[in-house]
Amino acid sequence: MISVCMATYNGAVYIKEQLESILSQIGPEDEIVISDDGSTDATLDVVKSIGSPCIRIVQGPRMKSPSKNFEHALSFAKGDYIFLCDQDDVWQPNKVAVMSEALQRSACVVSDCQVVDARLNVMDSSFYHVVRKHEGRWYNLLVRNCYLGCCMAMRREVLDKALPFPDHIPMHDIWLGNVAAFYYSLRFIPDNLMAYRRHGKNASTTSDPSASSLRQKLVYRYQIVAGLLSRINHHR
Repeated sequence: MISVCMATYNGAVYIKEQLESILSQIGPEDEIVISDDGSTDATLDVVKSIGSPCIRIVQGPRMKSPSKNFEHALSFAKGDYIFLCDQDDVWQPNKVAVMSEALQRSACVVSDCQVVDARLNVMDSSFYHVVRKHEGRWYNLLVRNCYLGCCMAMRREVLDKALPFPDHIPMHDIWLGNVAAFYYSLRFIPDNLMAYRRHGKNASTTSDPSASSLRQKLVYRYQIVAGLLSRINHHR
């Protein structure tokens, strides 16, 4: 069973296109878990209008935190394979098939994607190129994070180790990627499986230069390391 976990907040403009790109490649036994963090636009109306029995809406934590909202969505996932999903992207038709096959060999996989604008015009053909992707777990922990959540999928054991999230982690995808890399196995695959939409109102700034100070970057890394050490004997 596949669980696609999406955190939503005021995503009415793009969410239908995203959900349709997912529903076209999952089965009736699979699910899309949507944790909505108190949207004030038509997000939930758009979702409900699709009328798919695969979609399950849960009320989010309303903490104005994408990471907490994703944590909430993930806590409801029932699947053996869990995909992270943003509300405003578009999946390629082969994303589920390619990543599900890769998950048979690795506990967590991260794919490449195109970086596009609001109208899906390609800004960069490879997110890996944008972040100058390196695969080593120590590089991704200590130098630069290349774990983009919307390009990640993982097996159940990673989620069991990662939940609940420690307090003060910088972002959910950084935490999940490091849990997979240090406790299980994580692999970057070359396939371009998604259009990563940058429209000026994204919750994530992953593709933009970091505005964090050196001190803040060091604090973030300390928090991730502390969280990893706390999970040595943890299993949800």
